[in-house]
Amino acid sequence: MSALTVPVRAAEEATPRPVPWRRMAWVTWRQHRFALGGVAALLGAVAVYVWILGRQLHHAYATAIACHPASSIACGDLISRFNGIDNFLTNGYVLQAVPALIGAFVGAPVLARELETGTFRYAWTQGFGRWRWTLAKLVLLAVVVAAAAGALSVLFSWYYQPYFAAGNQPRFLNEVSPFASGLFPLRGVAFAAWALVAFAVGGLAGMLIRRVVPAIVATLAAYTGLALAAGMFLRHHYLTALVTRKPNVPASAWITSQWWTKGGNFAFTGLPPMNLLQRFCPSLPARAGKFKPLPGTLAQCLSQHGYTRWTSYQPASRFWLFQFIEGGWLLALSLLLIATTVWLVHRRTA
Repeated sequence: MSALTVPVRAAEEATPRPVPWRRMAWVTWRQHRFALGGVAALLGAVAVYVWILGRQLHHAYATAIACHPASSIACGDLISRFNGIDNFLTNGYVLQAVPALIGAFVGAPVLARELETGTFRYAWTQGFGRWRWTLAKLVLLAVVVAAAAGALSVLFSWYYQPYFAAGNQPRFLNEVSPFASGLFPLRGVAFAAWALVAFAVGGLAGMLIRRVVPAIVATLAAYTGLALAAGMFLRHHYLTALVTRKPNVPASAWITSQWWTKGGNFAFTGLPPMNLLQRFCPSLPARAGKFKPLPGTLAQCLSQHGYTRWTSYQPASRFWLFQFIEGGWLLALSLLLIATTVWLVHRRTA
């Protein structure tokens, strides 16, 4: 062994000291401060808009409730004003795009940008390491995204509160169930969980595709498919639905299915056929093939002819249980996606 070879071998065997996590957090902030600033601007603009409209909505509801006597013309005008408030936020579907935008424009570029440009190689030579580099980016940003979404969901719950309260009073027309497909993912813990899973989907897409624009498109498509699958196929199976044959089911309940029996045998599902209505219930309102009877009148009419309506529903008292179930499996899915992304970076990236 010559004197010249000793420093060379020592240099080859030397490894850089791991960068402290606090330093890695600072680097992550510096690299992604513009993306986080964009998220703050987006959520801030949404929050201000919802707050302005929410004040108008709450004021209209409080004024209508305080008016007495309720049968007066003035009170009727106030109630009509509240019932007439119907902006594009009412059904909630517009606000459901917020997690998708977070996943596409924050989650997807996190790894894809550096993998596409090749700058990740420099980070690995500075004591970051593959898995530490990935965790520093994904976990820290995921915590920020989930916290911001959780704060925004509190504002959404406040905004929609008059609609839920109005459902308990027959003079108000805006009856909304807490399980409404457009509103359920916006309240409680679900909104933060959906934002988190959108970010995790974006991170995994960026790792697999390694190009920013295709990863954004893939994230939007994957998130949309997951949200539709949860709303259409998964959510109503969280708990076994209650079944009743009472004619009046609470307006706040989530009706999952209805069917009719006669003599203990299955007859049909949904609304009765028009020929059956014309035969047994000709006095009930029907127009252009659409049947909209008053609550209970349809069941009362057909029950006189041996028909029984059965309703499968989820009561409003299960709202928070459903929230924690959905938030739980979304959190587990997010952790799985992040772990898969870290494993792929460690095993496949070169």
